[in-house]
Amino acid sequence: MRSGLLGILVAVVAFLAYMSVFVVNPAQQALVLQLGRVEKVVQEPGVQFKYPFIQNVIYLDKRILDLNMPPQEVIASDKKRLVVDAFARYRISNPVLFYQRVNNINQANRRLSTFLQSSLRSELGKASFIAVVRDDRDGLMENIRKNVSASAADLGIEVVDVKIRRADLPEANSQAIFRRMQTERQREASELRAQGEEQARRIRSRADREVTVVVAEAKRDADITRGEGDAERNRIFAEAYSKDPDFFAFYRSMQAYEAGLREGDTSLVLSPDSNFFRYFNDPTGKGGKGNTADAGQ
Repeated sequence: MRSGLLGILVAVVAFLAYMSVFVVNPAQQALVLQLGRVEKVVQEPGVQFKYPFIQNVIYLDKRILDLNMPPQEVIASDKKRLVVDAFARYRISNPVLFYQRVNNINQANRRLSTFLQSSLRSELGKASFIAVVRDDRDGLMENIRKNVSASAADLGIEVVDVKIRRADLPEANSQAIFRRMQTERQREASELRAQGEEQARRIRSRADREVTVVVAEAKRDADITRGEGDAERNRIFAEAYSKDPDFFAFYRSMQAYEAGLREGDTSLVLSPDSNFFRYFNDPTGKGGKGNTADAGQ
């Protein structure tokens, strides 16, 4: 009987000890509540104790949390519409205030989304399209972070960072700009092609002119060379004639025979004792009539 009571007592003590102990891991912070009122904040990891039955524990995340915003449309200061995809990172800096104001992460995300959306519209509405897209995005994001963090401080939240993933024109505007850019590029390409064709025509014209000049100069030089050659030939013939008139007359007659007595297309009506045939009648050529110069004509 006594051993039974002892066992019951041990079981009760073990149960009370179990109900009195809770563990906080490094990624968490805990609130110990007593009848709904916060009695203790635990931010260090390890084993902790509470009163059983009258106290309970709520765990809150100690890590940096993400808040993803759906894409929304804003109007920049130069009246251009933008589709902005933004996100924020935050952490619970005051767990008591967080519990009292929003109680849980889902409610905190809804409240932060409202703050972030309002700040985005306000800050981006003061900036130009170029500033948002390129020139001053970092400065704008820092201003938005400060504004959202100031609003979220009453919720026990510290906003660590705010970033824009994408800031772009709406799809209809993007298509219109793309078509305009495409038209401009096509116009530029047409201008470049026209300039290239004009330059090609100039190059071809210059090349044709240079070819004509080169050919003309080559023909001129050839005619000069040919004339000089003919003059030199005539000079040589004249010298040869002066040295041996008889041989020159014979040579000229042989050339005349070759040119005049070709096979198939030569018909001559001449007297047998013509001066043309003097070398046929006399090998010396002295038996014919006339002079030897006429025999070569």
